[in-house]
Amino acid sequence: MIDVPAAASNVLDKVFRGGVADLRPTPRTLVDHGPNRWVYRMAGAGTGDPVLLVPPLAAPALCFDLRRGCSLAEHLVRQGRSTYLVDYGTVSFSDRGLGIEHWIDEVLPRAIRSVSRDAGGRPVHIVAWCLGGILSLLTAADQSELPIASLTTVASPIDFTAIPLVAPARPLIELTGGWLLTAPYRLLGGAPRQIVRWAFQLTSVDKYVTKPLAVLTHLDDKEFLAQIEAVDRFMENMIAYPGRTFGQLYHRFFRGNDLHDGIVDFEGRLISLAKIEVPVLVIAGATDGIAPEPAVRRLTRLLDNSPEVRFEVCPGGHLGVLTGRGARDTTWRVIDSFLNDHLAR
Repeated sequence: MIDVPAAASNVLDKVFRGGVADLRPTPRTLVDHGPNRWVYRMAGAGTGDPVLLVPPLAAPALCFDLRRGCSLAEHLVRQGRSTYLVDYGTVSFSDRGLGIEHWIDEVLPRAIRSVSRDAGGRPVHIVAWCLGGILSLLTAADQSELPIASLTTVASPIDFTAIPLVAPARPLIELTGGWLLTAPYRLLGGAPRQIVRWAFQLTSVDKYVTKPLAVLTHLDDKEFLAQIEAVDRFMENMIAYPGRTFGQLYHRFFRGNDLHDGIVDFEGRLISLAKIEVPVLVIAGATDGIAPEPAVRRLTRLLDNSPEVRFEVCPGGHLGVLTGRGARDTTWRVIDSFLNDHLAR
């Protein structure tokens, strides 16, 4: 039975006040800026070892700051942690020549060093989502001198053959020698933001089909409606992939599944995940269609020199495991426990 007064209040908020979600960002200060790199310190952050939030490419950095009450950034600040966020900004056609090397050679190393410097020279604990986790792993493996204290990856797929969503397309792609997607992304200079958005929506098409009914049956549930509004804003702010980066992801990871063995070859430059020498927390979403548990778990077998590797499966899909309504009692607690064990006293 719907609570009619609560439903009426929510409808009025949506119609006359722009919605029920509090979408104000966590206050922040810009501490470093460069090509494809804006590094922010969250206001109110505590002292001690800093935590750097690393988003994936194509998805907006607000994945870590979805809405008030359901923001990992806000949560970390309230825990008294010195919290930072790197934002890549927008991607245009002029960025089509940027490859993965740009992020692991320039963007992330500079962001990590700037955070450490701003925090008084302390080592940095990285918390990364999806492709942000892969880029962070490659950066740590390639540049051991970086001041990294630990790595946490959330929903970062390593074994791409374990992703059921891409399995049906593999025979056709191989039959065409990979040109099924190569020609379009070269012509367009990358993967346009609208295509990225559609691809993300396809992974949970059932939710989009049933969304109108779900809203009607939850009109009295302010938290439910607020989460939908926040996710809608997240989807509307998807970012394009640069052409060369998309090509590398497509050929190296999707087609070649290079990460399965933990060694990636960038035109003769080999990067091995076995060289990572810091503690690593690996989190998978129980109902994640983009990075299912087997695809994520593979990482735990590749970190030969890490002093500690933890693996956890938490409730939620690809975005939900990071910042769903239940993440504060599941995923965030796992992250808190790991950080508490490894933050410098």
